[in-house]
Amino acid sequence: MRTEEAIRLVTAARTDADLFGADEPARRYRELVGALHPDRLGAADPGVRAAAAEALVTVTTRWRTPAPAYTGDVATLHERKEGPPVNASGRGGAPSYHLAKVARHPGDNDLMAREARALRRIAERGDARHLAYVPKLVDSYPARDPSTGVQRQVNELVTVPGLRSLDDVRRAYPDGLDPRDAAWMWRRLLVALGLAHRAGVVHGAVLPRHVLIEPDAHGLVLVDWCFSAEPGGLVPALVPGHEDWYPPEVAAKRQCGPGTDIALAARCMTWLMGDRAPRELRAFADGCQGAALATRPDDAWRLLRELDEVLHRLYGPRTFRPFTLNP
Repeated sequence: MRTEEAIRLVTAARTDADLFGADEPARRYRELVGALHPDRLGAADPGVRAAAAEALVTVTTRWRTPAPAYTGDVATLHERKEGPPVNASGRGGAPSYHLAKVARHPGDNDLMAREARALRRIAERGDARHLAYVPKLVDSYPARDPSTGVQRQVNELVTVPGLRSLDDVRRAYPDGLDPRDAAWMWRRLLVALGLAHRAGVVHGAVLPRHVLIEPDAHGLVLVDWCFSAEPGGLVPALVPGHEDWYPPEVAAKRQCGPGTDIALAARCMTWLMGDRAPRELRAFADGCQGAALATRPDDAWRLLRELDEVLHRLYGPRTFRPFTLNP
């Protein structure tokens, strides 16, 4: 699709059906974004570039699908079905999902840029075997609201469908999750953290709402990298309502590190299990949550091996336990 054709189509559209059609809206969306993207315009006339920028924000912010939009900490996400089969463990499964994540406030554009940098770094430096544990960044670009002139950052991401947060799990099991079910979630969360830390990224907000699981396949995806930092850097902000979850260095604006994420992950898991957590797992979690960063483990993959030893002593050899959110 040529840029001028895309501009005319967007300008003339009065409904989302006009814009995306009914047969293949995902394909039309890709065509429009591709035709209007700043990288495509090259040395185009300034008037064409301005019109394309206005059309692009219309495409990304008016986009609607039958699936509901999700509201995150700093952005609104819009979802559509596309892509080859995959699941959160990296194996063949359900079709992947493409999400447009649009900053709600221009003051959060810097946090969106942090997410894009973190996901690029993980994709470039991370172990390819484990990349399914984080969303895939497809593109990141500014989009200007033609009516107000406000510019918001858009991150286009790909992940898998059917994911549910640890908040959902806790609501399903208010008296605490069976530790044998929490075990596979903890193990996979440590894999995701090991992937990021080896790539030089600290997530900075490992909270229940950001840890998504795929119940049937026992997959996990760690999302919302807007609060990420490099080891030795500062976590830029605390997620409102979760201030008491963070280890001391975050609120004190001191340097963070892999141990910051490891402490948050341990807190997630003990919270998930509640009173059902056995003494050995509580002791393991306590060892991950020392008051000082230097006293905590800093290698998530080595910690995974230690967790496996604890789990083996408690429950014997690993076996697959079907999991449902409808107990």
